[in-house]
Amino acid sequence: MDADSGRQATFSISTDDDAQQKNPSRFKVAKVEFVVDEAKDESDEDDANHHAYDTQGQKTFGRNTLETLPHMDHYRNLLSTTGVIRKRPTLLELHDIEVAEADDQLLKYGDGEPGNESLKAALAKEEAAQSAGGAGFKFGWIEGVLIRCVLNIFGVMLFLRLSWVVGQAGIGFASVVILLASLVTVLTSLSMSAICTNGLVKGGGAYYMISRSLGPEFGGAIGIVFSVANAVAVAMYVVGFAETIVDILKEHGRLMVDEINDIRIIGIITAIGLMCITFAGLSWEAKAQLVLLVILLVAIANFVIGTFIPPTAEKRAKGFVGYNMKTFRDNFLPDFREEHNFFSVFAIYFPAATGILAGANISGDLKDAQKAIPKGTLLSIFLTTVVYLAVAWMSGWSIVRDAYGPIASSLPLNDTTVNGSWILGLESSSLVMNYTSAATSIETIVRSHELNETTSDILCRPGECLYGLHNDMQVMQMVSGFAPLTIAGIVSATLSSALASLVSAPRVFQAVCKDRIFPGIHIFATGYGKAEEPRRAYALAFALALACICIGELNAIAPLISNFFLMSYALVNYSCFDASLAKSPGWRPAFKYYSMWLSLVGALLCVTVMFIINWWTALITIALVAALFFYVHYRKPDINWGSSTQAHVYKNALQNTHKLVNVNEHVKNFRPQVLVLTGAPMSRQPLVDFAVSITKNIGLLVCGDVILGNPMDKLLDLREISRKAYIWLSKHKTKAFYSGIMAQSLRTGVQSLLQSVGLGKLRPNTLLLGFKSDWHKASPEEVCDYFRIIHDAFDLSYGVGILRLKSGLHLSNLSPGTTEGFNGLKDVELNMPSDRANGEKSLEDNVIDDNKEDYDSDDEQADESKQLSNNYFTKGVQNKGFIDVWWLFDDGGLTLLIPYILTTKKQWKGCKLRVYMAGSKQSALDRDHRHMATLLSKFRIEYSSMAVLPDFAKQPSEESMMEFNKLIADWMLKPSEGETEETHPWKISEEELLLQKDRTYRHIKTRELLMQRSKDAKLIVMTLPMPRKGICSSGLYMAWIDTLTRDMPPILLLRGNQENVLTYYS
Repeated sequence: MDADSGRQATFSISTDDDAQQKNPSRFKVAKVEFVVDEAKDESDEDDANHHAYDTQGQKTFGRNTLETLPHMDHYRNLLSTTGVIRKRPTLLELHDIEVAEADDQLLKYGDGEPGNESLKAALAKEEAAQSAGGAGFKFGWIEGVLIRCVLNIFGVMLFLRLSWVVGQAGIGFASVVILLASLVTVLTSLSMSAICTNGLVKGGGAYYMISRSLGPEFGGAIGIVFSVANAVAVAMYVVGFAETIVDILKEHGRLMVDEINDIRIIGIITAIGLMCITFAGLSWEAKAQLVLLVILLVAIANFVIGTFIPPTAEKRAKGFVGYNMKTFRDNFLPDFREEHNFFSVFAIYFPAATGILAGANISGDLKDAQKAIPKGTLLSIFLTTVVYLAVAWMSGWSIVRDAYGPIASSLPLNDTTVNGSWILGLESSSLVMNYTSAATSIETIVRSHELNETTSDILCRPGECLYGLHNDMQVMQMVSGFAPLTIAGIVSATLSSALASLVSAPRVFQAVCKDRIFPGIHIFATGYGKAEEPRRAYALAFALALACICIGELNAIAPLISNFFLMSYALVNYSCFDASLAKSPGWRPAFKYYSMWLSLVGALLCVTVMFIINWWTALITIALVAALFFYVHYRKPDINWGSSTQAHVYKNALQNTHKLVNVNEHVKNFRPQVLVLTGAPMSRQPLVDFAVSITKNIGLLVCGDVILGNPMDKLLDLREISRKAYIWLSKHKTKAFYSGIMAQSLRTGVQSLLQSVGLGKLRPNTLLLGFKSDWHKASPEEVCDYFRIIHDAFDLSYGVGILRLKSGLHLSNLSPGTTEGFNGLKDVELNMPSDRANGEKSLEDNVIDDNKEDYDSDDEQADESKQLSNNYFTKGVQNKGFIDVWWLFDDGGLTLLIPYILTTKKQWKGCKLRVYMAGSKQSALDRDHRHMATLLSKFRIEYSSMAVLPDFAKQPSEESMMEFNKLIADWMLKPSEGETEETHPWKISEEELLLQKDRTYRHIKTRELLMQRSKDAKLIVMTLPMPRKGICSSGLYMAWIDTLTRDMPPILLLRGNQENVLTYYS
């Protein structure tokens, strides 16, 4: 950069086609041209005609590269961006040159196509629009936060109740009350400062901070409650203003109708005026607030000056004696009356300290909310606390608690002589001053008596006085130098608070509506003008405030509104504590002067103050927030804000997983943890549903998916396939994990799953797969893979279950309109669909878009599959019936435990167990029956019937034998054709068939018994035959399983890993 010439040097890259033609190469050669660009700033080096993340026209470390330097655009929330922005290249684009070349275009959000306008011009246009739209509406920390908070904290309490607080609590405890209230607000402000400096703060104030920290449940509840509280607070402040005006009218005899109706009329007119100011925009509202602040400060100064003016006789009679050490000593200690105590006085004062969120509520209209909110809020608390303390001390130092005041003017006077009395004090109660002239002024009478310079001269008995700190709420007006200015201060305090609330309520509510947490209110999210003014929300808040004004009596709900604000403060504090406790790396607030424990103390203090103010309104507030919380939690809005709740879920899961590693396993705590080979979960929903019925709420379920193909070619698809699977599982409310793996063969993939799925003790212990019903037509390699998968599972000490339905489990070839059974389904439950197994499907055909509308085809298929699977595995179908348990061999008890678990689930609760067992011999049937009945009783497993069958050793019928021989005919080894056991290990030799004759007969006989006894069962669970390594070929084993399961009701062949899963010990 030449500083003198103001020119900048940039590089431009173009492809040298001639050079490439002369020197053919697989690399593209770039020609670098040196270009001088006039009057360009270093930050504007982007060339618009290049890729959004292309570095043509800029340099990284002095080299032209696809990599980009860090930029703010890379970290923006893309969902909120409407213009063209810089885009960081993806890992795929950096890693794969072909993808990078194919994706060489600008990324534009919106419906339009990428325009010809340059990136720099688009960004400049967007920034110009923002600056033009927000120039008149963005506030700094003084006008946006400080002034608003000061005006909201200074209310009528300063002029009408603070003197009473001093009278009740004394100067000392009144200071404690003020400081304790300020402590609550300071702690809340520290927490709020930490939250709002932990990232960009948008519109919504307390709602935005709480929702982004604690999630939509707490945020939505507070958003509604806080909006309603502000809207009703508008009515309260307006009614307070109207009451002040009505008092003046009444004093001068100028009432329009009567007091109540005059309050309503003036309140409605005032509300309309405030509404007009808010509709005019925030700039006009800010100007009005500035005027009101000046009036308020003048009124406070008027009181301070008045305390230094020597009191007149009339003011002395009303209790104002000027600064007096005796008065200070008398007023320093508390004098609680009318059943008041420290806590009741604190409850009355505390609303004066609220209003600290006035600046945060317009966070979207601040130039720099991260700096403005902490600085303006904390300074406003400091300034207002100092003023409250100063006014309290001045009042207690110069005004006595009780005084009768001049009562002579209220007595009847005649034309000549009147006996009037002016009681000057308790210690001189017998003192009666007679005066004879009606024209004699009070001042003359006072001067004619030698008054002591002690406060006792104007004291009176409690309950008999009309003036003083205890009795006169207008004492500050009496003390001030010019009383009308105090009235103006009261008017300013009420109107400024009403105006701030009328601005806050709609903006917070608009933010809630924009997030679509609650249904049916999105209409109020619409903004108007460049500043997105929430005019519809303004109208709603105005209507609510108007309705409350017409009621007229708001004292009853005032504590409820205070509790609404306090609940917001409590959750702001808790948000900071919770975010700190979660220890998420994303919690990095720029504001460092906070402590998670102080935030917790602040939250507890807020809740405590809620109950101090009014216990039943505190309960109502908590109940309302809880109701809204559970409503949002039940709706589960599709929102992800990275809340601390999510961080806690991860943290707790991680900690508990570590703890679980050190927990010794015990048979009483055994849980079935199932790895189910579903492929894509949506393609075998009946298998998924059955597995869920076993593990729901008690065990781990992982859907295993082996994507066949070359991992080098298909590895890029895995992430999108996994995302699609999880979306389907979530949409169908299936509590399961998904684990996909790329492999060149099914067995290799399953081996990887068996070894790697799980974490610590959260690992599957049972493998569940569908029966390969096309085994007799499939290639020998596929059958061998299936057979060896069972071996692999047993080698790794897994229990194994094989599920078979008459119509199969695979739902990929559903025909439209299929509604009965599973007819027409491809009966291959384990093999991957061809479009996933051949490894040739493109990524676009396998993945889905984030837009939910794009799921329609998948959802239609899923809905149809769900309807079909309802025949077996969904609620409301198996209301009555039997689950038949054929516990033929002792496998540790898994064959008995799984059916029992099924009967505890809602969809199987109506089914009873029928248990069948093999007897040792005919003569010992009674003994075996008693033994098994005792065993089941000790296991505490209920059953409807139990039978010990001796028939397994009998020879099956000739018809069954012929059927079996026909089944294995194509799988018999044919030595005449040159086949040997070495070249065709999957086939059945005559020697093997003879060697396994007894087992074959037993399985065929078992089929006959199943047909006799369990044809009507809803589900059959039978011990899975054990495949012996080196003894049983894959063809013979598949024939056994096929024989046991063909044409049966839903049947599960199950075998444990020979370790106990049942015990009768306590």
